[in-house]
Amino acid sequence: MKYRKLGGTGLKVSEISLGSWLTYGGYVERENAINSIKTAYELGINFFDTANVYERGAAEELVGEALKAYKRESYVLATKVFGQMGDGPNDRGLSRKHIIEQANASLKRLGHDYVDIYYCHRYDPETPIEETLRALDDLIRQGKVLYVGVSEWQASQMAEAIGYADRFLLDRIVVNQPIYNMFERYIEKEVIPLGERSGIGQVVFSPLAQGLLTGKYTSASEIPAESRAAKLEWVRKGITDEKIEKVHKLEGIAKELDITVGNLALAWILRQTNVASALIGASRPEQVIENAKASGIVLSQDIIMRIEEILSN
Repeated sequence: MKYRKLGGTGLKVSEISLGSWLTYGGYVERENAINSIKTAYELGINFFDTANVYERGAAEELVGEALKAYKRESYVLATKVFGQMGDGPNDRGLSRKHIIEQANASLKRLGHDYVDIYYCHRYDPETPIEETLRALDDLIRQGKVLYVGVSEWQASQMAEAIGYADRFLLDRIVVNQPIYNMFERYIEKEVIPLGERSGIGQVVFSPLAQGLLTGKYTSASEIPAESRAAKLEWVRKGITDEKIEKVHKLEGIAKELDITVGNLALAWILRQTNVASALIGASRPEQVIENAKASGIVLSQDIIMRIEEILSN
């Protein structure tokens, strides 16, 4: 496993990280979830991601329990705040009240004294940015959070936050968690350039497009019964025959390199130096083992150009 610095910090994270969205605490059988985390750790993956809203805290509980088997300093743990956690008017968002209450609740569920990274899961237009940043800075000063991140914020929103933090000497955003894969590339235009200028690293989710880039789908009309697409309509809508045809062509390149198309897709993401880690999901340990092989694969410029030709057609 290879490691990269997270943005402009000195923190080093594994190129492949393990998340718990749509998996741990509900969708995946408990033993498989625990074993997937164990396998990831044994392979050198040191970066584990969860969120308070994943199964309303159940994912945090499972991830925290699994990681208790290892020395705290040996891994990087991230969780998030923003989403709906109750029925009250203050049970979501990025107000000081919700951030502080949910940070304490997350630490209790995780069974940890601190988290390495605390993400603002989405941007909150109803809360002043200064209120959010000061609450996060307080958590850092208390030792409950080491680094602050955001997820799916626009470049302009991150730039505003950086400007405010610098003006008032608050801890800066150092990481962004956006969607990024061969079929979702919006961050290339503004987000990555901002990250490169401002020391914000990208930890990207859905790098395999919810399984589409593994080659498991052969037809948009014939979805495997055990797949996420069979269970989740929004995943199924993202699978088209046009995309499947592109994956088939990508498989030809992967075969030449003697790797899987999934590893090709992950290596393509890691060609971006501003990307610190590709965040995978896994319902079985075998998937972790396969995806971890992508770390360290370097694609030649010729291969990258051939991939671009396939994706642009």
